[in-house]
Amino acid sequence: MTGNARRKIVVLGSTGSIGRQTLDVVRQHPEKLQVVGLAAHSNAKLLLAQAAEFDVHCLALADESLASAPVGDLLRAQARSGDDDGFLGFGPDAVVGLARTPGADVVVNALVGAAGLRASVEALEAGRVLALANKESLVVGGDLIMPLSRRVDEARRSAGKAPKAGPAGALMPIDSEHGAIYQCLIGEAAREVSRLWVTASGGPFRGRSREQLSGVTASEALAHPTWSMGPKITIDSSTLMNKGLEVIEAHHLFAMPYDRISVVVQPQSAIHSMVEFVDGSVKAHLGTTDMRIPIQYALSYPERWDAPVEPLDFTKIGSLDFAAPDTDTFRCLALARCAGETGGTLPAVMNAANEVAVAAFLAGEGTYLGIAECVEAVMDAHVAGGAGGVQPAESVEQLEAADAWAREEAARQIR
Repeated sequence: MTGNARRKIVVLGSTGSIGRQTLDVVRQHPEKLQVVGLAAHSNAKLLLAQAAEFDVHCLALADESLASAPVGDLLRAQARSGDDDGFLGFGPDAVVGLARTPGADVVVNALVGAAGLRASVEALEAGRVLALANKESLVVGGDLIMPLSRRVDEARRSAGKAPKAGPAGALMPIDSEHGAIYQCLIGEAAREVSRLWVTASGGPFRGRSREQLSGVTASEALAHPTWSMGPKITIDSSTLMNKGLEVIEAHHLFAMPYDRISVVVQPQSAIHSMVEFVDGSVKAHLGTTDMRIPIQYALSYPERWDAPVEPLDFTKIGSLDFAAPDTDTFRCLALARCAGETGGTLPAVMNAANEVAVAAFLAGEGTYLGIAECVEAVMDAHVAGGAGGVQPAESVEQLEAADAWAREEAARQIR
């Protein structure tokens, strides 16, 4: 950040869990952050309230049916109440287009699911810093996203916008695990890193057998022991799919081979991840289990600002426990790692199948154990030649086509 200028941010997915917590960080630091764009899926009333509170006039809603609703007129009035640059759009393309909001410095991509990939591409192509909470952008399109982020990094260095030391900051992960690894790596030589340790809480079903999971309900799976998150990511956390997605993300973010990325269960969630070095030393990042901390760091980098939450009290932790994940019971972690190691279009297929299976489970149309079964069946079908078989990732359109095929195939597999 230069001088006293506020960093201008666009929040895609502003009414979701990460989006709301991002705006809470803005409330904590109004002299440093300014919201210039907001997008949501369908929660128009909350979007309107957020726009009024932060005086935002560039707005988008993915749900096109709301364009003719009374709240649509209120949003139009809000967009017109600013200067000539005000904007209101409806539909997925309008949400993606908001990533190019004029004057924005940072785009916070907190969209849920594979829909976030195109927004990430748009933000980086526009030269914006991408604060990324959308896991699927890297899981599905990491081969496309990382070259774009490196290009923006180079441009930031050339323009004198990058820190004198450390990463240039074009792609900032909004994630406790990857934010932790990012910070542990600052000042270190990549050649001296021997392993990344991604920590997992183990979710609400840690220690249970497959038999004990056969009758699990959605309400039980949504009762996460340490983190407050949206429903889809909470289910992913319970199946360990979330850790599988994070392994793929870590591979792309930190250019680390899969055989040097390990997952360890740390039930207290006090250690957010670790980096092991060739001399046997390990750096661990600890902190309060509150997403506003990694969100704030993604917005403040390379600076650190006052904590938005109470700091961790080491006298009350009690103990730190570690265990290997049970990949036989929680198959999704192994399936995601397999998809990542294979690469190409398989991660897109894996991710789409998981989204369909999780949505079905939340709707009472599928079973908990059926999530992994569905994902595996769709992956096997793709490897066997479905949708043309596994191909190198070459374009957003290609990955979206693989995603669409996988969703149709997954719908047939729900049970």
